[in-house]
Amino acid sequence: MFNSKSRSSFDANPASDSTMIGAGTTINGDMESNGDIRIDGILKGNLKGKAKIIIGAEGVVEGNIEGLQADIMGHVTGTIKVQELLFLHGKTQVNGDIYAGKLQVEPTAVFNGNCHMGANVVELKKEVANAINL
Repeated sequence: MFNSKSRSSFDANPASDSTMIGAGTTINGDMESNGDIRIDGILKGNLKGKAKIIIGAEGVVEGNIEGLQADIMGHVTGTIKVQELLFLHGKTQVNGDIYAGKLQVEPTAVFNGNCHMGANVVELKKEVANAINL
């Protein structure tokens, strides 16, 4: 009836962990994650991820997004910097500049801002920012 494995044997690999901010949740402040992250609620702050970032259809981010990959289905007001693929799905609405290695946009998505693409765009932007901050 019950599994004989104890809970202590559960593989808790931090690299595979993911975080979800559910609908009806509002967070005020910056967030940073080493694993995948999905926002279905509201984030009023910057989001930095080292893996995949997903903004659900009801998700709202009022701040900058920086990560490895991103799938956006909701609303973003701020700059998006993605090293690999940025995918703007469905009824996405983005108001802000985009820096991405690759960009995929569905015909129903809306984007207002400047777009910078290419394999070195995100890394070059980081180098310029670091040089300015020195």
